[in-house]
Amino acid sequence: MDLQLDNFMLFCESKHLSEKTMRSYQQTLNLFLIYLENEHNISDLNKVKSAHIRSYIKYLRERGKYSVVANVNSMQINYPDNRTDYGKKISDTTIANYLRNIKVFFNFLYDEREIQTNPVEKIENIKPQRKQKKLLTKEDIQKVLSQFDVTTFHGYRSFLMVRLILDSGMRASEICSLKPENVDFKTKSILIENPKNNQQRYVYFSHKMSTELKRWMQYRDRFSDSIYLFPTIRGTQLDIRNFEKTVREAGKKVGVAIHIHQLRNNFAKYYLLAGGDFATLSRILGHSSVDVTMKAYLDFSDAEVSKKYQKHSPLNSLDL
Repeated sequence: MDLQLDNFMLFCESKHLSEKTMRSYQQTLNLFLIYLENEHNISDLNKVKSAHIRSYIKYLRERGKYSVVANVNSMQINYPDNRTDYGKKISDTTIANYLRNIKVFFNFLYDEREIQTNPVEKIENIKPQRKQKKLLTKEDIQKVLSQFDVTTFHGYRSFLMVRLILDSGMRASEICSLKPENVDFKTKSILIENPKNNQQRYVYFSHKMSTELKRWMQYRDRFSDSIYLFPTIRGTQLDIRNFEKTVREAGKKVGVAIHIHQLRNNFAKYYLLAGGDFATLSRILGHSSVDVTMKAYLDFSDAEVSKKYQKHSPLNSLDL
């Protein structure tokens, strides 16, 4: 099984999947293989049946968060039993992601003729109920931004990165790997070279951000000759997880629950509330289709729908 998993991970690597996606596959599949061995004494993936996968889904619903780890040694580093959510119910969204990864793995094995029958062929996807994503208010954003000490290199860097994501809708991975030569001040655009879907695209920034970026570049050049636009103080590429942690902790200090992807989500919502269209938004976000964008951002609250309606009311616009 280890050899088949290694083969699958090499396949994923050849597709230039993101580091985050690779980690997700590795962790999910390691946990599933441990389950097969411990609970069903299965060490040959040809023996896996649909019933084993369904029983694993049931097991996930019952076992609780962090109660099982793929690497026992990691418990001496991360101490999962000290987490406030230890043992709590695993969300349907997480279980759906686990199942999706398992299905991709077995579909690969079947296509490669590593297994005779495909146990996931008749397994239906889990469709978790979408939770409405909170729209950060102007006050929330200002509170978070106020926590960054702009007199320091890393504080100023984090401050500007948060603002740029809100202004452009970039992913955390994209902004951490951004290079100065990809920024075009004439067209106020940024070329994204290594996005999640492995296709180039442009995102755009405002006149206000243009001024702020030019000021940052002058400041940055005094301290670093790094190839990255937002490097560490040592000039290396900023780790995504460290950036995410910095933003979360800034939010905690002022009582605002915030994470990096929420900034991208809020960019999209504020863009739509200001009258932007889904087709253009889809291109900016780098989604594979407009349908993907609509599914992701059609969760407006009643208050947000009301605000958008007042902006585009037929009676108001026709001045009748």
